[in-house]
Amino acid sequence: MERRHLIQRPLKRLISVSYLFYNIKEMRREDHLGSLEQIVLLAVLRLKENGYGMMVRREIEECTGRNISIGAVYATLERLEGKGYISSIVGEPTPERGGRAKRIFRIEAAGKRALQTTEQAIRSMTAGVTGRWRTT
Repeated sequence: MERRHLIQRPLKRLISVSYLFYNIKEMRREDHLGSLEQIVLLAVLRLKENGYGMMVRREIEECTGRNISIGAVYATLERLEGKGYISSIVGEPTPERGGRAKRIFRIEAAGKRALQTTEQAIRSMTAGVTGRWRTT
């Protein structure tokens, strides 16, 4: 009778490593609108050719009930212009402003795209949860 010897060797552990790949579309930092930026941009869009600082402030207060300082409005307008979302021109001096000219802002195509992107993000995040934050 023949004997076979079983040689035991240490078993090598097989390690299974899975890699998950996914594609994401990352928004550029400047595509993210803060809440104040969004509100100011919407006010400029609503006002069309009357989009100067004080009118933007009034539009926000009338539509949202939010009391906002004129300094905050101008700082946000400057930031939005720096991002290329709005542009401005200096209008003619007016007697009611003591002969000072108004700086009129208008929305650019990039600003409209930023508003659309922000609206889509908000819709995606609120889908299925609308009403859950309401109290009875």
